[in-house]
Amino acid sequence: MATPDILLYGDTERHPALRHELPIAIMDPFLLGVIDGRIHIMASTLERDRIAATAPDAVLHDVREFGYEELMDSDMSSDEMWLELTSRVAAAMGIREALADPEMPLAVADRLRADGIKLTPDRTAIEARRRVKTEAELGGIRSAQRAAEAGMRAAAELLRRAEPDGDQLRLDGEPLTAEAIRAAMRDACAAHGAPAPPDVMVTSGWDGFGHDPGSGPRPAGLPITIDLWPRDEESGCWADMTRTFVVGDVPDEVRELERVVTEGFAAARDAVHPGITGRELHGITCDVFEAAGYRTQRTGPADDDPNGGFQFGLGHGVGLEVHEAPSLGRLGREPLVTGDVIAIEPGLWKTGLGEVRFEDLLLVTDDGSTTLSEYPYDLAP
Repeated sequence: MATPDILLYGDTERHPALRHELPIAIMDPFLLGVIDGRIHIMASTLERDRIAATAPDAVLHDVREFGYEELMDSDMSSDEMWLELTSRVAAAMGIREALADPEMPLAVADRLRADGIKLTPDRTAIEARRRVKTEAELGGIRSAQRAAEAGMRAAAELLRRAEPDGDQLRLDGEPLTAEAIRAAMRDACAAHGAPAPPDVMVTSGWDGFGHDPGSGPRPAGLPITIDLWPRDEESGCWADMTRTFVVGDVPDEVRELERVVTEGFAAARDAVHPGITGRELHGITCDVFEAAGYRTQRTGPADDDPNGGFQFGLGHGVGLEVHEAPSLGRLGREPLVTGDVIAIEPGLWKTGLGEVRFEDLLLVTDDGSTTLSEYPYDLAP
């Protein structure tokens, strides 16, 4: 059976499907087709030489050859002109039926369909093209991961220097805040060529559950969970990692969370191999947590602690998006493949106490996986 043709439209800064096919930064949208296995690219004058150098085997469709100058002098608006050029280039590509990214702009899809091209949105097929990472993408992920580790070291250094003062931490006489830790992490990541977003997480039991990034003074003697995801500037690829720290005496309840999370983490990591699904990996972790008496997303939360236990997925793919296929949760029905990069991040939350969570990046290999993260799991910073 022949491989379906593919049509993509967008820029490579915000559209990972396009960045995978053409691995350079292009800020303006363009049409890209994969037709009979060969890439066709709509190229503007400003980008033609860069595209040709990056994709020497691609067929380039220079907009100057499709009436660009004449259309500039017409009464068309800019949007109308580029739709017309996209239509003409698609006709030149000879494509009549294709799979498309569901994120294709509605105006572009409407025009191509009006031209008689049958478009079928298929996110799974588009994502499958970039599940297996290229060497350049793996290099970018590794670079971003080294930046993440530098950021984690910067956070740990502040926590290591901090001292308990009642129920909160102080550094150099001032409260040590989530904002100060976050700023140090972001500076370290940026210095390694992979800036981190402003909402990376420095959380505790004092903050809201979920993706609350944390704010204000950090507690003494309770878990402080650091979750950061820097992006390598050159490749556009991400990393993602989490560690949990406690400054001061570690309560027995936190030690128990650490023990169970470590066991669930190891069970899931050891089970990673091509063919297993994210849903199955999530279930393996739930088995460990439920056996230890904790609620999971599978069993549902307790009435007196709706966020308690493991009420989230196990992880996700990482690459040109920080959250991408495959899913490692209850919706993760796609088998893992060699070349997937996944983040595994099991954790246990207890209201009033906080969370213990660890997260590593794994590269799926023919016979299992390789861990890309290099950072200890100790609660002591």
